[in-house]
Amino acid sequence: MNYTLSDTAISYIAKLVQLAILTGTDVVDNLRMLRLVADGDSLSPTAEFKDTFQQNLDDLAQKALDLQNDAV
Repeated sequence: MNYTLSDTAISYIAKLVQLAILTGTDVVDNLRMLRLVADGDSLSPTAEFKDTFQQNLDDLAQKALDLQNDAV
């Protein structure tokens, strides 16, 4: 069976590329985090992946704020 990427999966790939650019990390390492599940004839990110991704972004944002506050 052939699968396509859902729009949600594509948007997370774009976010992972942006994250790699912002953090200076290897995009391949970021893409390896992506977990997909078959949803009909398309592949969508798992709920666990979406939760983990958001938590990682929240942690990164908090670290940025902490660094900014420490610099002031």
